[in-house]
Amino acid sequence: MEKIDKHEYQKRLDRISEIFSGMMQRADELATQRCLYKNRFDQCTAKFGCRNQSKPAVEGDLFHCVGDDKLDYRSAWDT
Repeated sequence: MEKIDKHEYQKRLDRISEIFSGMMQRADELATQRCLYKNRFDQCTAKFGCRNQSKPAVEGDLFHCVGDDKLDYRSAWDT
């Protein structure tokens, strides 16, 4: 079995952390502009109530998100 080079291992961990850090910063930024539970079809994927949910056109589909993406949606989520 080949030994692991600690320096190379740490370098890879640092790179992965850098990638995920950028992703998390972008996700935090988007959370203030767009609901995190709204998919690309403007459907709500949340498993909880939200005042921006509208009944789906077809029974059994996901709720339609009627939010305008101009608000901080975090206050709309029911707790």
